[in-house]
Amino acid sequence: MSQYETALARRKSGSVVQGIDHDLVRRIATRERKATATKKNDENVFSMMRRIGQAKAGLAADYAAQLARSAGKVVFFAKHIDVMDVAEETFAKRGIRFSSIRGDQTSKARQKQLDAFVNDPDVHIAVCSLTAAGVGINLQVASNIVLAELSWTSAEQTQAIDRSHRIGQTEPVTAWRIIAAQTIDARIAELIDSKAGLAARALDGSADEVSSSADVQLEALVGLLTDALSAKP
Repeated sequence: MSQYETALARRKSGSVVQGIDHDLVRRIATRERKATATKKNDENVFSMMRRIGQAKAGLAADYAAQLARSAGKVVFFAKHIDVMDVAEETFAKRGIRFSSIRGDQTSKARQKQLDAFVNDPDVHIAVCSLTAAGVGINLQVASNIVLAELSWTSAEQTQAIDRSHRIGQTEPVTAWRIIAAQTIDARIAELIDSKAGLAARALDGSADEVSSSADVQLEALVGLLTDALSAKP
C-alpha cells in the first residue's frame, strides 16, 4: 500500500483515475513478485503463507491422526520440511507409526518408506513432500488425503491426489484441504480454485488460457492489494 500511495503522490501528469488505479496495482504487484524472488528473507505474502502453514501443521496432523484411527491409512502432504517435521513429531507423540517421503532421500530409502506404508498394516500415515511425492509413486492403499498446505497451482494438488486416485483404487478418494479461515490462505484457495475452473474449461476446448504458478502468485498479490485499498477509509 505504501508503494501504491507513493506512486500516486509522485504522479504529476496524465489522466486522473477515479477510485483504485488497477493498472498501477498490477504494476506494483508485478514488481513485488519479482523482488521476492531475490529477497527470500523479507516479509512478503510468500513468507506469510509459509508461517500460516507452520501454524496449521499441528492441527492438520491432529486431523490426519483422527482419520487414520477412523478411516484407515492416510496420506499427509505438506510443501515445507518444517511442516512435515511438526506433523511427524505429532504422530510420534501419539504413538502412530508413519512413513516419511522427502525430496532429499535416496531412491532406495524412499522405496523402503513407501513399501512400509503400502505393506505394513501398522504404518498408518505417509508424510509426503508435495513436490517430491506428488508424482511417480503409487499410494492407492490410502483413500484419504490431507493437504496441510496450499500449492500455488491446482495441477500440483491434483497430481498429489492422483497418487491415491488411480486405476486399481477400489474406494472413493477424499482430499481434505486445511485452510486458515479469514487469512490470505483462504483468499489464495479461492484463486487456485478459479484457475482450476479455467483448466477444466481448457480441457473442454475453451480458448481460455491456463495460468501458471507465477500467474497465480501475481493474481494473489493483485487481489490482496485491491482488497486492502477497498477497505481503506
